[in-house]
Amino acid sequence: MCGGKAADASHYKRMQRFFRSFDLDMAQIAQMLVKLAGIPQPWVLSLDRTNWSFGKTHFNILMLGVVHEGIAFPLLWTLLEKQGNSNSDERMDLLDRFEALFPDVVIAYLTADREFIGQEWLSYLLMDKPIPFRIRIRQSDLIRSRTRQQAVPGSRYFANLSVGETRVLSGHHWVWGRPVYVIGARLQPTQKGDDNFLILVTNHCPEQALSDYTRRWGIETLFAALKTRGFCLESTHFNDAPRLSKLLALLAIAFVWAMKTGLWQHTLKPIPIKSHQRRAKSLFRLGFDYLRSIFTNLDHQFPAFLNSLHFLSCT
Repeated sequence: MCGGKAADASHYKRMQRFFRSFDLDMAQIAQMLVKLAGIPQPWVLSLDRTNWSFGKTHFNILMLGVVHEGIAFPLLWTLLEKQGNSNSDERMDLLDRFEALFPDVVIAYLTADREFIGQEWLSYLLMDKPIPFRIRIRQSDLIRSRTRQQAVPGSRYFANLSVGETRVLSGHHWVWGRPVYVIGARLQPTQKGDDNFLILVTNHCPEQALSDYTRRWGIETLFAALKTRGFCLESTHFNDAPRLSKLLALLAIAFVWAMKTGLWQHTLKPIPIKSHQRRAKSLFRLGFDYLRSIFTNLDHQFPAFLNSLHFLSCT
């Protein structure tokens, strides 16, 4: 679309026309991404939100991804027409869309941070067909045991823990009027010296909840790949939500392409493991850098480009 010797301004106008006039079926994109990625079940889902501003325009994206190889693969998203947190209706709509598209997928659990709380939301997750979850709550959120008449802040239940120590509260406790398991850990104090706790609620396997919750970070890694550490999404000049959603869809395909390319490169030459027991380079970065090297020298790398296209095959 942008080949030839046309000026940059002409290329930019072509791109504008493409995003203005070309329609994408987001449901088909999500199903294609799943086929491309080939992620084994059960799935670990991560729900989060990212935002940035361009001039007076604010972008606010609620996204659901499936975590695999330490990073979330984007599936579905909603562009929120507001600043600030999502509400229960917006989250429920996103999960309803997911269940309609992938009714037979086995979910290991859903992870989410402290933004994703509230009675209506928790009730939705505990409906007739419960969705396993590991959700962090605020340490000020009220918790009530069977023996207590009055609910108290979550931090009270874990106040006598040492830094790094964890505890699973016995039996169900009531949070936002719903019975859940509660798990807590004392973290290092904040920079201001205040107490700092990580408190989770879950509806099953509470002993595993803290280790499971760490996989939530995969969606933060995805946002970094889409933005500053990869595709620089925050540099877009789009201020129209439908066009931005189309751009996200194309970047989601490019992300999966980079990940599959990175996995292939890793099998040819494994990424070194550093002293902290993590890879010296992420699979995404490995694939992203390889594909970028091809595109910046396409005349000489055309055979490699054709070879890399097979990673976009769903077969």
